[in-house]
Parts: sequence; structure tokens; C-alpha cells
Amino acid sequence: MKKLSWINKLMFSFNIVLTVLTFLAYVLPFLAPNFFPILSVLTLILPLFLIINGLFFLYWLFQLKRQMIISGIVLIVGITFINKFYKFSSNPTPEENKDFIVMSYNVRLFNLFNWLPQEHIGDTIRQFINDQNPDILCIQEYSKTAKVDLRVYKHKFIFMKGDNIKSGQAIFSKYPIVNEGNIEFPESNNLIVFADLRKGKDTIRVYNMHLQSIKISPDVNEIQDNVDSISQHKSQMMLKRISLAFKKQQLQAEILKNHKKNCHYPMIICGDMNNSAFSYVYRSIKGNLSDCFEEAGNGFGETYNFKYYPARIDYIFADKKMIVKSFDNFPSFKNSDHYPILTRLMME
Repeated sequence: MKKLSWINKLMFSFNIVLTVLTFLAYVLPFLAPNFFPILSVLTLILPLFLIINGLFFLYWLFQLKRQMIISGIVLIVGITFINKFYKFSSNPTPEENKDFIVMSYNVRLFNLFNWLPQEHIGDTIRQFINDQNPDILCIQEYSKTAKVDLRVYKHKFIFMKGDNIKSGQAIFSKYPIVNEGNIEFPESNNLIVFADLRKGKDTIRVYNMHLQSIKISPDVNEIQDNVDSISQHKSQMMLKRISLAFKKQQLQAEILKNHKKNCHYPMIICGDMNNSAFSYVYRSIKGNLSDCFEEAGNGFGETYNFKYYPARIDYIFADKKMIVKSFDNFPSFKNSDHYPILTRLMME
């Protein structure tokens, strides 16, 4: 430190603080949010920590300073986290007749209340689904009121709830549904639906989940404006709300984890988790399943329209008995606050 200029001493101080926060974020996926709900917020911005650590590494490297070792260690330890955030191009796998396509999409009630200025969004989404032609389609925030025609699917399971505004989850399938059900959560409007599908000689369990929202604005400028303008009391209320959402997500993830223990079929879990791939909730639900983005995705894999930040909060997990042949997200298809995600699978 003595040989550093005052600017570098200041930069190194920031570097040390960032290192501590990053390692703390590394540990948090293994700790239940019930114990550290506010600290769990760090998992949402772990990718940002990794990027800044990378910049610090380059900063010290160009000056040939040994301080680069700290950021280098942080990046080496976090290599598995980097793969969850950014995926380099995967080699294309040839399509086969045994392949089947799964799509998951939070459609935000098909824009029922005109959150977006575009007209006929329901029809646009329907056409997109027809073009992609998934064999299994999982929809979150589904609305019957929007009257989107998906009759191309002979088999479906839809579960709706709510008093004045009914919404829910839907599973549409080209394969027969031999069993179906729903999992409701205590003190929450969120839920999970599931269906057992008969595909040839195989039976596949499909879960369609929508976990508790943390209700953060998709525009970071709005968040900053709110932080600048609201009182300390309201800031504390916002942190309390986020903490409560993380606690609810933990309970919901544990309910799903226990439910799937009784399933002996190969399974797929789709949906809107409302949390990052660096969280306890993600780790709990994924278990020993494959994250289809990690297996065959490209780039950042963002699934939520969060301005300036590639947020990935929607997932498709597949059983290890399935080969993940491709994964796509569609950030240019802005007809909801989420983007559709799609994977091509094959039973081994």
C-alpha cells in the first residue's frame, strides 16, 4: 500500500470492499434467506460484482501491480457463477425425430390492461407461438379474458385464481395429459401447476411455476429516481418488502422441492422464478436437474426486460435423462415484461 499513489490507495480500498461483498454473494446461495433476507439482495447483483472485479483486474494488470491477484482469485473462485451469467456459443446439435420443444413464457395477461402501447399483442403472441411450434408450452400469468386462441393444442391444463381479475398458469401439450394438479402457496396469489404427459412409451412430469415477485421496476432510472426522492423510512419499507418476498420464495421453493420428491418420472420445471441463478431459491429448485441455458444457451440469456441489465429470472430445467440440444431466448420479442424462452430436448 505504501508504494501506491493516493488514487490507487482509494481504488484498492474499493477493491477490498467489493471482494468482501462478492465472496459474501458466493456464499449466500447456500444459506436460506430466512436467516439473511436483506443480504440475499446481493445475489441479484452478483453479475455486476463479477464485471467490476474484471475491470479491477485489468486496472491493476495494466499497471503491473500485484493487487490484481485479489480480483484474479475472486474471478477464478467464481468461474461457475460466470457460466450462469454468460454462456459462450454452443456447438449446434443436429435435429432428430425424437426431439421435442419446450417453451416457457410469462405473457403478463396478454397485455389485458394495455401496459404496452401496441395493439393486438395477444394475436402477436399467438402467432409467435405458432411459428416456434413448441410441443409443450408453459404460460405464466395466463388470462382467459384475453381470449387468445391456442386451440392448436389438443391437450391442456389451466388453473385460474383470483376474485375480480382471474389469472393463473397453463400447460398446453401435443402429448396426452394423464395426470394434472396444482400447488398453491400460503398467503400468496402465486402458484405452480403440473401435468404428467405421455410421450410414446415415456411419461414426463412438467411443472410450470410462478414464484413470488420482488416487485422491482424494470427501469433502473425509475429505481434511482425513487431512491433519490423517497425518505429513509420508505427505503427501509422497500428493503422489508424485498426481504419478505425472498422469504416467501424460499418457502415456495421448498414446497416444490418436497412435491417433486414423490415424482418418479423424468421431469421438466419451467417458469418465472423471480430470482437470479445465484440464489438459494434457484439452487433449491434446480437440484440435480440441468439448467437448459447453461447446457446450450448463448450470450447473457436475459429473460426480463430490465433496462441496461441482462436479468435472467425465467428458467427451463430438464431431467438428466434428457439431452439439451439447444436453448433460445428472444429479447427482441417485447410483447410482455418477460421474454419467451425455448429449448429442444431429447430423451436418452
